[in-house]
Amino acid sequence: MATFVLVHGAWHGGWCWEKLKPLLEQAGHTVVAKDLPGMGRDRTPFTDDVLAQWADAVAAQVNAASSPVILVGHSRGGLVISEVAERIGPKIACLVYLTAFLLPGGVSLTANVMSRGEGTGPVLVIDEAKGTCTVQPGTQQAVFYNLCSAADAAAAIDRLCPEPLEPLVRGLRVTEERFGVVPRAYVEAAHDQAITLDHQRTMQAVFPCSPVLHLESDHSPFYSMPAPLAAALLQLA
Repeated sequence: MATFVLVHGAWHGGWCWEKLKPLLEQAGHTVVAKDLPGMGRDRTPFTDDVLAQWADAVAAQVNAASSPVILVGHSRGGLVISEVAERIGPKIACLVYLTAFLLPGGVSLTANVMSRGEGTGPVLVIDEAKGTCTVQPGTQQAVFYNLCSAADAAAAIDRLCPEPLEPLVRGLRVTEERFGVVPRAYVEAAHDQAITLDHQRTMQAVFPCSPVLHLESDHSPFYSMPAPLAAALLQLA
């Protein structure tokens, strides 16, 4: 049996895994699905280096596991799991990028997105005073939950919280010698409007993954198709 450590994406919290978690547990695995510090219901103040703060918190979860760890990062969570692998790679059986950012060292999420010049993705509302951003009201369902039920989309939108800007603009601190040698898999989302399938595959071309699992899902398969997502993850366990 394995321990799945699930790392949520931007604006979300550990709550987003609520439909997936029991499916993995029913198969006999341990599942850790916590809020990152300062996100969801967690009220930990952000530090000056939020990405490191998050990576340290997740690394502690991995170190506490008593069975092989499959570390899953969704969307912006891909940045977090990459930095965790740089810290404690030998502790991780497999990194799983769930329609997530898979970036080279020195590249930030913002730089990666801007380099593509695409009009897709969330429309951000910046709060410079607080150093955070939110997603423009009325756009969240189309970008994140376009194949989800109306009820699931509404419940998720109601729980979104501000995202700190700092980790979005900080270059990733990973190396081929540490992060680069950890086994990695990718779960594609064919109908993702936040990170398009072409974008997902462009990142995979730089960092090949094996296996690559394909879902006909939106950006949030943990709501739109939790059972197929669970089946995909269980293949890796």
